[in-house]
Amino acid sequence: MKTIIAACSQNLSGSRASIQTALRTLLAVPWPSQRDVGSALQLLAVLQWVLSFLLLGTVSLLLLVYLLFTSLWLIPVLYLAWIIFDWDTPEKGGRRLPCLRRWTVWKHFRDYFPVKERRRDGLVKTHDLSPSHNYIIGSHPHGILCVGAFCNFITGSTGFDELFPGIRSFLTTLAGNFRLPVFREYLMSGGLFPVTRRAIGYLLSQKGTGNAVAIVIGGAAESLSCRPGVTTLILKNRKGFVRMALRHGAFLVPSFSFGENDLFRQVVFEEGSWMRSIQRRFQKMIGFAPCLFYGRGLTSCRSRGFLPYARPITTVVGEPVAVPKVENPSQELVDRYHELYIHALLKLFNENKTKYGLSESDELHIL
Repeated sequence: MKTIIAACSQNLSGSRASIQTALRTLLAVPWPSQRDVGSALQLLAVLQWVLSFLLLGTVSLLLLVYLLFTSLWLIPVLYLAWIIFDWDTPEKGGRRLPCLRRWTVWKHFRDYFPVKERRRDGLVKTHDLSPSHNYIIGSHPHGILCVGAFCNFITGSTGFDELFPGIRSFLTTLAGNFRLPVFREYLMSGGLFPVTRRAIGYLLSQKGTGNAVAIVIGGAAESLSCRPGVTTLILKNRKGFVRMALRHGAFLVPSFSFGENDLFRQVVFEEGSWMRSIQRRFQKMIGFAPCLFYGRGLTSCRSRGFLPYARPITTVVGEPVAVPKVENPSQELVDRYHELYIHALLKLFNENKTKYGLSESDELHIL
């Protein structure tokens, strides 16, 4: 009996020693720091956004087509019926969901792009916007994926609602995006809608006041030339937004996202080259131009991939240009307010360029 008790005691002592050794080994393992976890969450937030914009629409369409030939065929049929019923919703203000704008993932998305001092320096207000008016915000430059415009005007992560109380911000994008299943719901829930006369006119005339419609005026044509260090905008012959502002009495507000063109590297083809001709043809046919761009990789910032580089973006919202309501504005009137808008944009750029990464010698070129 004593032998059995002694053996049991020896086993217990050995087990206790093994557990203590295992605990010491576990505690010696280097656990991820709070900074490492934060960086991983930021990377995942940006990854889901990039994949959503590049693949969600196409993948959803292919998946629904596949389901048509399975026992789950009723799902795509019902969704198709819903799209037919809901077809005009994007043209009528969309379906903006405040809860999605407050999604925690957007805070990690914001923090991926480092900013100086306070995190809200990613969005800078220079003048108040009165809720008694509607506004068309010109967003410059386009960049590759319009990161600054999306982060500041669609997500609530940079404090737009606090900086501009009573103002509801929206962002326009290509109308073709709203023909893609699931992706259209994703866009509308954030406050995006088609960049068409009908959609913009509806929001500025049927939704009361306090609406701010952000339009990336340079569009796909501007994205073809964007690269680090370039401050060239396509704006000289873009006057449709001014005409819309006059028809609805919406004030014009310039905004500039400093750092937008630093997020990706792009192979820029010379005007007149056969590759640039192909890009132009695609732009005319499908509304956007395919760009040969790259960013950082998923596992390392030193490798190449499709994620944006972690560069600071600061969107400065300038002084509004008061615009009268003229139902049928003349070309002369459109030209006059177009010049006033360009003057306000140049003023905003020159007053803020040295604060956000540019030198005094950098100039804004308008084509």
